[in-house]
Amino acid sequence: MLDEKTKKELIQKGRTFMKGYRDEDITADDDYNPSDQQLRLPQPPLCKAPMRKDGAKLSLPLDFSSLELNNDVISLIRDRRSARVYTEEEMTFLQLSFLLWATQGIKSIRGKSYATIRTVPCGGARHEFETYLIIRNITGLAPGVYHYLPMEHALELIGTLENTEQAICDTLCGQKWAAKANVVFYWTMVAYRAEWRYGTHSHRVALLDAGHLCQNLYLGVTALGMGTCGIGAFSHDRCCEVFGIDGDEEYMVYTAPVGTVRPEDRMAEAAFYKFVEDEGL
Repeated sequence: MLDEKTKKELIQKGRTFMKGYRDEDITADDDYNPSDQQLRLPQPPLCKAPMRKDGAKLSLPLDFSSLELNNDVISLIRDRRSARVYTEEEMTFLQLSFLLWATQGIKSIRGKSYATIRTVPCGGARHEFETYLIIRNITGLAPGVYHYLPMEHALELIGTLENTEQAICDTLCGQKWAAKANVVFYWTMVAYRAEWRYGTHSHRVALLDAGHLCQNLYLGVTALGMGTCGIGAFSHDRCCEVFGIDGDEEYMVYTAPVGTVRPEDRMAEAAFYKFVEDEGL
């Protein structure tokens, strides 16, 4: 068991990491600790290049007019919730396209190629995330591992899985309920994309940015009448293996299964919190 002294030291490091610029923090001084952008070093690419050597990709539709969407903002905010019980009905290609656009869609380019303006806010418009998917049950798409190409609003198939459900379970630290999702979103951080602008202070900002994109997933899913649940418990090593990332320059930061739901299953969700009643909390 971790000793109390070490535990307190780790907690304090975590608290310090989360704090903003402090008077005693000399790294906040741009003259002392300039970013690579301030040093006028070359800017990293706005997006990761396609991973497939053959360039094969699937274009995604951007006309969402035929989708049955709840557009009432008040009800979307009110009804947003985490869902862990999925009915395993089929999800459409257009619904998936909508969720990819809602979370990382590019609306315009700032300057010649300085930044992408997307459907979510991001510190310095760096948009340091890449979206990967494990697809299990989407109309017209083979199960497998996919990478989203936001510049083209397209998908590329980057791998197949011997057992899709087991792969989901393994990457999400044994959370078997998630293996019933239609698709699982996995977001990596391409670190230097943010570090170029914010240097040693970029990582705290990036965690805030990750929350923005997952909240858009929640709202998009709610508008579709589906369910999701943001997950921070994932296996770094398994994710690196499945998605072919190096784990240092690019690493997993957030995940979220998405699946079909029905109102009558809300009672089943209570089973995840049975401990509250059992322990009289």
